[in-house]
Amino acid sequence: MDALDPIESVNTFIGTKDEGNTFPGASMPFGKAHSSPIGSHYAGYRYDDQAIRGFGHFFLSGAGCWEQGGLVSILPVTALPATFDHKRYASRYTHDGEIGKPGYYKVKLDRDITVECTATTRAGVERYTFPSGVGGTLLVNVGQANDREPVSASSIRVLDDRTITGTVETQAFCGGRPYLTHFTTRFDRPIRGFGTWGPTGARPDRRESAGGAGLRGAWVTFDPGPVTAVTALSHVDEEGATRNLEAETGGKTFDDLRNEAQDAWRAELACVEIETDDWDERAVFYTALYHVLLQPLTGSDVDGRYRGFDNRVHRADGWTYHEYYSLWDTYRAHNQLLALIRTTRSKDIARSVLAIHEQGGWLPRWAYANQETNCMTGDPVTPFLVDLWRFGHLEGFEEQAYRALVQNADGVPPESSPFQGRSGNPSYLRHGFVQYDKRFPKKGQDTDPHHGASATLEYALADATLAVMAEALGHTEDAQRFRQRGLNHRALWDSGVSDRGFTGFPRPKLADGSWLTPFTPQGPDGFHEGTAWQYQWLAQHDVPGLITALGGKAAAEARLDDFFAYRDLLQDPARTVREKWVVGPYDYYNQFRYNPNNEPDLHAPWMYALIGRPEKTSVVVRAAQTLFVNGPAGVTGNDDLGTMSAWYVFSALGMYPAVPGTGEFVPHAPRYRKAVVHLENGKDIVIKADAVDTTRTQVVQRVRSGWLARSRERIELAELWSGTTLEVDLHTLSN
Repeated sequence: MDALDPIESVNTFIGTKDEGNTFPGASMPFGKAHSSPIGSHYAGYRYDDQAIRGFGHFFLSGAGCWEQGGLVSILPVTALPATFDHKRYASRYTHDGEIGKPGYYKVKLDRDITVECTATTRAGVERYTFPSGVGGTLLVNVGQANDREPVSASSIRVLDDRTITGTVETQAFCGGRPYLTHFTTRFDRPIRGFGTWGPTGARPDRRESAGGAGLRGAWVTFDPGPVTAVTALSHVDEEGATRNLEAETGGKTFDDLRNEAQDAWRAELACVEIETDDWDERAVFYTALYHVLLQPLTGSDVDGRYRGFDNRVHRADGWTYHEYYSLWDTYRAHNQLLALIRTTRSKDIARSVLAIHEQGGWLPRWAYANQETNCMTGDPVTPFLVDLWRFGHLEGFEEQAYRALVQNADGVPPESSPFQGRSGNPSYLRHGFVQYDKRFPKKGQDTDPHHGASATLEYALADATLAVMAEALGHTEDAQRFRQRGLNHRALWDSGVSDRGFTGFPRPKLADGSWLTPFTPQGPDGFHEGTAWQYQWLAQHDVPGLITALGGKAAAEARLDDFFAYRDLLQDPARTVREKWVVGPYDYYNQFRYNPNNEPDLHAPWMYALIGRPEKTSVVVRAAQTLFVNGPAGVTGNDDLGTMSAWYVFSALGMYPAVPGTGEFVPHAPRYRKAVVHLENGKDIVIKADAVDTTRTQVVQRVRSGWLARSRERIELAELWSGTTLEVDLHTLSN
């Protein structure tokens, strides 16, 4: 393998256009804090922004809702502005010389000010270099954050000649409740002058400003020369933020911290090596891997304290608490990739989810900081935790996790609970389906009956997954019960519905069991961020039942061919995916083809393999990979906390976890002559495909290894854990 530095192979600007919603600034792997520019977009920076409003210290990578951080924004200026609204005092900048690499970001603002960013796990760090001989001013804005991120209260205090402390109360993701972040900012040189501002304007020499929503912050001035600012965060208290800062940055220069951050990323990214001569290929792959390794975020402070879902302070002793779980997205690929390549981290993630249950009473769906937002639908936590169990990361906690999952699968949180859980369970457990009811009360942005059809399919997949765990743990009766419930997707199959020459689709049912009328498989009713066309494939746990419903294998293949525009893919894959698949990142409805921008049908390319036509999986996956490019628009759809990036990593390696809970991977044509995955147990997974040629349409002839010397349709987790060499023989199709 080559010895190229993986740091240099990452382009953190990938995904900063076209609603990829990534951020280009500095972070540590799974870091709580960041340092990244804020522009006019709700996710922070967008590549075509003309101005930077400041450098914030908390972001989410790739999420789709508005409230995405940008807290404690700092902007360097050479004089106080006329207004303290960051939309008006924002600084223009240039892409010339702009650098975005793991652990380091650099940009030049107008007035000849250069900003460099790095990070520790719990602190964002900037070095501000002003024009020679010019004293600098830093605007520390706590009353504003990312665009469309409401700040409901804030406080700031100039503590001494090097330190600022404060709080920011902001709205949680997708309509969640407000939550509080504490911060401590420390400078490497003494402050020469200061003042604060509030809704009524500037107050020179005043040390404090506090109150509700409105413009608020402080300015500090310095004698000529570079200034390094370190901002540490805590969800516990001011002491936690200060302790984080001192433990991780005390006595270290900006260059020391940058080198530490980049060394940490170098070690993380080295877990996978690829062999390719194409620089853009390297950039796309390693940037995807980088985006995977950003989250979930470290939640506990350096002393182990964290704020739990009961709003009390707890301590993680000997492990690290993690937070921010976009489970509806990440259960499909991101979770399994971390479970494979980052086992220690995944064990802490599993334990963190169980802590949410212990302290909050129920398992989460979309957990933001220390609260459940009830965003999205279905039951993603079940396949998420079952996969972590399958990968061996719940050792010692198997029964505790199982009891929590059964509670979630069989019940509904009480009205007094902030968790909504399986709100469609009363109908689902009695009748086998979640009713479609747009008037059903909700505790957050979403609730399952608002999308009853897709919720039914998600519940059924979760139940089938839980049945696997139940059987292995000896809960035989439960296993049978959950297996039977895993077939509930069949209850929504209406063999009388036709569209585009195909008959039979999942269709929403009302509370009385009648079909929703009128209904079209391309419409929005009953399905969450997708249509019946995309959701019909969410039955990968019951392929025999799906094949029967579709009219046999030949009919299933014909429908997949139409779904992917397969004949056109063979002729011109890159053009076909852009003209016949891709729509706007939020245009989920009125379509009948594969949507690579969103999660419900991410596994659909492998349905070909599951029905016995694996060569077509390779064709479709190779075509989909053309949507990932080395440029700001290089991610398809929102990256959704690393989910799309995880899809790409698996697809490029040549195997995908298509069926949750099984521990099986479905092979397809890899992108590289050789790839090596270094596991934490000291074993290596080596994937060799000597004949690979990504300019051609290639399919797998056979996969050979010492594990079983024969062609196989599945790669088992046990083989991967033991270390293996997979030799993939490829065949090139003639178009």
